[in-house]
Amino acid sequence: MIKKYWSKGGKQKGIVILVGLIMVGLLFFFRDDYQPLLLFIRKFIFIILLSSLVLFFGLRKFRNSSQVSTRLGVLALLIAFFGLLYLVGWYFKMYDYMKTYNVFNSMHKIEINELPLTQNERIQPLRNIHSMGRESVGETKDVSLPHLVRVDDQNKWTMAIQPSEKYVMQRINDNTEEVFSVSSTTPFPRFSNENRVSVTFSIGESLKFSRNTYNAVVQRFNPWMLFNHEPSDTFYMKNDSGEWVQVVSLIKWKGFFFPYPSFGGVMIIENGEHDFNDYLERITIGKGTYVSPDEIKNYPFLNKQNTLSEKVSQLQAESLKFLGGFSDPLPWNMETAVKIPVMPKDQNQQPYVTDFDFSGSNSNAYSGLYHWFGLEPVGNERTSLSYSVFVPADGTDELYYYDHASKKQGYAGVSAMPLKVKESRKEYDWNASTPVEFRPYIKNIAGRKRMFFLGTISSISATDSQQFDGAATPDLVLIDSEYRDVIWIDVKHPSTWDEEVYNQLNEAWRASEGIGYYFKKEPQDEDILIQATDSIIAIPKVEDQTEKINALQRQLDALKAASGQ
Repeated sequence: MIKKYWSKGGKQKGIVILVGLIMVGLLFFFRDDYQPLLLFIRKFIFIILLSSLVLFFGLRKFRNSSQVSTRLGVLALLIAFFGLLYLVGWYFKMYDYMKTYNVFNSMHKIEINELPLTQNERIQPLRNIHSMGRESVGETKDVSLPHLVRVDDQNKWTMAIQPSEKYVMQRINDNTEEVFSVSSTTPFPRFSNENRVSVTFSIGESLKFSRNTYNAVVQRFNPWMLFNHEPSDTFYMKNDSGEWVQVVSLIKWKGFFFPYPSFGGVMIIENGEHDFNDYLERITIGKGTYVSPDEIKNYPFLNKQNTLSEKVSQLQAESLKFLGGFSDPLPWNMETAVKIPVMPKDQNQQPYVTDFDFSGSNSNAYSGLYHWFGLEPVGNERTSLSYSVFVPADGTDELYYYDHASKKQGYAGVSAMPLKVKESRKEYDWNASTPVEFRPYIKNIAGRKRMFFLGTISSISATDSQQFDGAATPDLVLIDSEYRDVIWIDVKHPSTWDEEVYNQLNEAWRASEGIGYYFKKEPQDEDILIQATDSIIAIPKVEDQTEKINALQRQLDALKAASGQ
C-alpha cells in the first residue's frame, strides 16, 4: 500500500518521508510512554511466542480445512489450549512459581550459623515518619515515601518535599527544593531547621513530563535497556563530594523462558536548577549517570548503602521456599515451604531495613544496612519463625539466611506479635491504636544472643488508613521471640533497654537455663564516700567533757602541791 502510494509522484513521496520522520520522532521522544509495553513483551516473551505459534498454525489449519468438523475441532483445541494456559499460568500462578524458581537458582545463597547483632535501632516506623513529614509541609507540597539511608555515617530517614500531585501547575513549574533528613535513632524526630535541607532538584518524583524522575531515567536508557530495565525506588542521599543526589534503583529482567527481576544498578541524578540546555538534554537523551552493579564498588557512597529495590529483595526472600526442592512448595508437599507474612491495616510490609553488625560472624558479610525478612510457614494459622533472611541493601549479589526451623528453636514469627502486645495491655483502645513494624532486635543479654522483636504503638486515622501517628515519644515494646513475653520499654532511654529486659525475664531465664546473675552494680568511689559520710553522720553525738576534766585536773594538782608543802 505504501509502495503503491509512493509511486504516484513526488508529492506523495514527500508526504511519506514527512510521515516517516514524524513517526521516528514520536518513537524517539515518547519512548518513556511506550516503554511499559516493551517491558511487558520482555517479561512474557516466552508465553507470547508460544501463543503466537499455536495461534498461527491453528488458524492456518482452520483456513485450509474444508470440513466443518475439522474446523470445530481446531477451534475447540485453541480454546482448550488458551483456557489451560490461563488456568495453569495465572489462576494457579504457575508462571510466578517458575519465575521465583529462576530467582532461587540465580542467587548466591549463604547459610549462617550465628545471628548478627542489631545496632543503631530505629525508633519510629516508616508510616509514622511519612505522616509526620506530611504534617510539616504546606498545602501545595507533599513528601515522597521515606527511605532509611546512611548520611554522614548516621542512619537517617530521607524524603523529598515536592509539589503535591493535586496541583498540576506546581508540578509543571516548580522544583523539588527541600529534603527532610531525620535521624532514625532518636525518639524525638524533628522536621524543621537543620533537618530540613535546602537543595534544588529540577527532576522529581511528582513533577510532570520530562522533569518526572521516571521519565528522565527511561529517556536515559539505551535501546537494549528499554527492553530489560525499569526504574524503581528513589532514594535521597549524599554523594562522595557531600552533595545531595537522587539515586534511582533499577530492576533488570533476566532469562528467556520465565524472566525474573534482579538488581540492575542505579541511576544518579544530581541536584541543580534547570535551564534551556538542561531541557534539551532531558527531552533527547534523558538525565542521570548510569552505574551498573559491577561499577558500584567504585562509588564509596553507594557501598553498604540502601539502594536495592524492595520488589527485588521480596522475590529473593520468597524464593527460599525452594530450599526443600522444586516440588516442595506445591500444595501436596509444603514440608519446608515458607512465605513472607502480610501485616494488616496498611502497615509497612517487609522488608524492614535494619542495621546489622556481622563483625562477630564467620561470614564475609559487611556490617551495615540490610533488608530483613522473617519467613513463616505457608498456612495462615502457622506463625513460627522459619528463616531470618538478610539481603544486602546495596545490591551485593549475596543472600544470607539463618534456619530457625531446622535448629528447632521454636521462635514466634512477626505475624504472632500484634496479639501478644494487645494481650499484655488490655486497657488500651486497640481499635484506635495498633502495634506495627516488628523489626528484629538481637543483643547479647545474660550470657548469650537473644532475639527480640521491636515494635511501635501507632494510632491510625479513622478517615485515612494510610495515616499513622506514633507521636514524638511513642510507646515501644520488645517481645522475646523464644519466651513470648512482652516488655514495655522506656523510649527515651535506649541504654536501659537490655537491663529492663533482664529485670523482667531473669527469673524465667534462670529457672529454664540456669544462668547466673547479671547487671550487678558495683559501688563507685562516690558511693563509698557517701556511705562513709552517712556512717559518720549516724554515730551518736557525745557531749564534749574535755574542758571540765582539765579544770578538775588543775584543781587536783593544786591540792597535791599544797599538801606537799
